[in-house]
Amino acid sequence: MKRSAAEIIREYGPFPGVDHVHGLTWDGRNVWFASGEKLNALDPASGKTLRSIDVAAHAGTAFDGQHLFQIAEDRIQKIDPQTGHVLGTIPAPGGGADSGLAWAEGTLWVGQYRERKIHQIDPQTGAIIRTLESNRFVTGVSWVDGELWHGTWEGEQSELRHVDSRTGEVLEQLEMPPGVGVSGLEADGGDRFFCGGGNSGKIRAVRRPRTGSQ
Repeated sequence: MKRSAAEIIREYGPFPGVDHVHGLTWDGRNVWFASGEKLNALDPASGKTLRSIDVAAHAGTAFDGQHLFQIAEDRIQKIDPQTGHVLGTIPAPGGGADSGLAWAEGTLWVGQYRERKIHQIDPQTGAIIRTLESNRFVTGVSWVDGELWHGTWEGEQSELRHVDSRTGEVLEQLEMPPGVGVSGLEADGGDRFFCGGGNSGKIRAVRRPRTGSQ
């Protein structure tokens, strides 16, 4: 397993009226982040928040190319980003103990914080398709270029972990500086991970290691 220090390349926030950053996702242009009662679109170039949607946003956030998915307590909401309307909901597998959320290959992947698990679920019904075990608290979850990554946050220690999506085996770890937490996690498809900073109210961009040929 490869282990290295995370390279923080930019910090955003804190943002006005935001005291906690939960989940976040990438829509191809902007970073959407959950701040409790709102979903906010951040332009990563300018660092400005462009717009907000008034919707319960307590944990992970995902984007399927068309719709936003947002964990709100014990359910997952499907949201139209243009109108802000909630189009439907499914039960969240952790019943309110859910953390990260990611979209990949037609399914949702949901982190279970204290359960130290990641569930792959059916986005129509919420039914669990398979479950991966972790040995650390699971926060954000992200898929990028066929790789499954998740954040951990335990005490003063946080890491970004690349895990085998079949076995849950840890393949690579990026260690955040002590005291720097990771709540949400999302990749931009290029060389950046965006990490929610929990109660710091910040978002951090971390350089994504590239392996193999691109």
